[in-house]
Amino acid sequence: MAAADKPDSTPEPRPETRTEHARRRIPEATVARLPLYLRSLLELNGATSTISSERLAELAGVNAAKVRKDLSYLGSYGTRGVGYDVEFLVFQMSRELGLTQEWPVVIVGAGNLGQALANYGGFGDRGFSVAALVDADGAKVGTTIGSHVVHHVDDLPRLAAELHIAIGIIATPAGVAQDIADRLVAAGITAVLNFAPSVVTVPEGASLRKVDLASELQILSFYQQRRVTPASPESRGVADARSAG
Repeated sequence: MAAADKPDSTPEPRPETRTEHARRRIPEATVARLPLYLRSLLELNGATSTISSERLAELAGVNAAKVRKDLSYLGSYGTRGVGYDVEFLVFQMSRELGLTQEWPVVIVGAGNLGQALANYGGFGDRGFSVAALVDADGAKVGTTIGSHVVHHVDDLPRLAAELHIAIGIIATPAGVAQDIADRLVAAGITAVLNFAPSVVTVPEGASLRKVDLASELQILSFYQQRRVTPASPESRGVADARSAG
């Protein structure tokens, strides 16, 4: 067990009030890693009640020092020779990520991607229930996809209010993505996940995350071509000249 897993020698701090908990600042990079840690812990499926920072780092694909630093933002310090309590870590991470309550989601766009997302059962398991599916195509409005009846996009304000929708997913063509983002925010939905291959902005006070599958494939292509394409004679010559110099 690394020395950093040793508990602080200072007295145990008093429990946080709700206000203090809400105001504690956690770096964005740490927030981005919390889902990795949580998934790793849940995949243990009760196999162990404690875990070391080294083991959690191995499961999550990061280094142990980073794990210890990230967990310290949660107020969690390992016990020397024991590690971290898995159940308590799951609780802390779930609390920080807002997973102790359910967040209704609306999917905008009932095309192939929107249908796939609507039929994906994993959202509900993590506290994100698909509450509504909307589209601008009149031919799709009123049809049923999985267990969801497709509503018209103009119904967004009503659906948001009636279903208490917290998160909007954009699964539309790129050309209308910004308009949809504006409509979501205008309807009071200020957390947006964009799957459309375009740059979308939201006003201050709203949150935006982007999933660009095409860009990720292009990045993979960049590395793949370097694995399979031999270096040209010219580039090898330049490399040899530099080595000789």
